[in-house]
Amino acid sequence: MSAVHPLPPKHLLLQACRGLPPDDHPVLRCAGLLADLHERRLTTARGLDRIDHDRARLVHDIDCWVAAEMPKAARDAHLHTETVGTVVDRLAQFSALAYLTLAMSPDAAMQDAAGRLTELAIAYEDLAGELAAGRRRLPNLTGTHDFE
Repeated sequence: MSAVHPLPPKHLLLQACRGLPPDDHPVLRCAGLLADLHERRLTTARGLDRIDHDRARLVHDIDCWVAAEMPKAARDAHLHTETVGTVVDRLAQFSALAYLTLAMSPDAAMQDAAGRLTELAIAYEDLAGELAAGRRRLPNLTGTHDFE
């Protein structure tokens, strides 16, 4: 029997980043909003501070949700270098870039953007599985500390 974990699978995350109606999941809702912010960031020079502030808030929301919902990893579990929120933010960024590249660039640029997006989506799914199994722990960037 495979372990069920609360993080959405990569295909739903990528759908949320492309604006498809997300499942009723907080990470998917934040991913869709992050992708919208990244599209705005790529197409405008104004309001970047506000966009980045909103992105940071959404990343924080994801990280707080993950800290509350995912099982605690063993103390000797390998530490991941970034949080789930930052991984989802990068997925949203690469998704927005791939979409814009598809609309405006030659095939080679599109293949490069799609390749980066695919690799990161696979890495996200691997991370989700390791977190669910307790084999990976995340850096604590939420401002709260757990000193057991």
